[in-house]
Amino acid sequence: MSYSITSAERLKTLPVQFFASLVAKANARAASGRDVINLGQGNPDLPTPQSIVERLKQAADNPLYHKYPPFRGYPFLKEAVAKRYKEDYGVDLDPNTEVAILFGGKTGLVELSQCLLNPGDVCLVPDPGYPDYWSGVALAGAEMAFMPLTADNAFLPDYSRIAPDMLKRAKLMFLNYPNNPTAATADLSFYAETVEFAAKNGIVVASDFAYGAIGFDGKRPVSFLQTPGAKEVGVEFYTLSKSYNMAGWRVGFALGNAQIIEMINLIQDHMYCSLFGGIQEAAAEALTGSQASVEQLVATYESRRNTLYGALSEIGWEAPKPAGSFFCWLPIPKGRTSVSFANVLLEEADIVVAPGTGFGASGEGYVRLGLLTSEERLKEVASRIGRLKLF
Repeated sequence: MSYSITSAERLKTLPVQFFASLVAKANARAASGRDVINLGQGNPDLPTPQSIVERLKQAADNPLYHKYPPFRGYPFLKEAVAKRYKEDYGVDLDPNTEVAILFGGKTGLVELSQCLLNPGDVCLVPDPGYPDYWSGVALAGAEMAFMPLTADNAFLPDYSRIAPDMLKRAKLMFLNYPNNPTAATADLSFYAETVEFAAKNGIVVASDFAYGAIGFDGKRPVSFLQTPGAKEVGVEFYTLSKSYNMAGWRVGFALGNAQIIEMINLIQDHMYCSLFGGIQEAAAEALTGSQASVEQLVATYESRRNTLYGALSEIGWEAPKPAGSFFCWLPIPKGRTSVSFANVLLEEADIVVAPGTGFGASGEGYVRLGLLTSEERLKEVASRIGRLKLF
């Protein structure tokens, strides 16, 4: 007997998972025996600091953690992230009402749209921007209005350019600084403008602060929550993936507006039973222990940045250095598209980069590279590209 199974309509509305297809293409090339240098993903290449790993090993022996954890996580982890925000940004957070523990930042970013958007509502999203914002909006049955991020406006959105009909229906807005993919940063004056804009138009702000620890040239990125009034209009998403090389551990947080935090906690009550207690204890160690590993990590990325841009300059590929994150947003040669240029690098130089259009239409004309390999390999990237005589 045979019969067909039809998926729910919501699955048919999902965008193509950009990074899944990128990984598949890179893996296929490597499987053929080629020496592929993959700079197309945002997957940290360095290990988690040993003190955090050791804390997990010890915690795994605790029989308390072999049972179900509290649905909304252990209080000690919420207290730890509140302590980190106070020390780093001067922001006061109530661990009980203004902190939600997430299965990684991505989960919370997708969940937020489910909490706030109905069919017919509009979400303002950066273009280019992190593609998983789109996924949450699609699952909610809402619409997107794209906010172009362009070099002439320092890759910040211009709120005056949002169409009035979209602004009237907008309920949620995603921002992300330090930015993926453009590597731009935002200052407190921009966030002050954002809070005023959001309050005036009844829009919830979602600040994606995944790269918050990674700023260069002696400048630490600022948090949206440092802005007066920020907690009244929004939340910030913070993750241990990038700051502590814990991408595989899946630990993130939503922080800020208590009403929105309760919504996120509620939807997670119906979906999860929090993180393994041993991981929560190790995460608390990361947040409350010495931050020397974070400082060293930032120094490593800055050194890699300088090495790569110096090598690229030698082959004629010029671009401003990134101010934050571990990404590079590089303009491509005239006469090519971002996809065709990325394909040339893969097929002729065995280098994987992410085409700018994978992050939105305004990403055309750029490719994104990650500073996620050694300085020697980054020099090799420039050498291989130089041999192609593209610049």
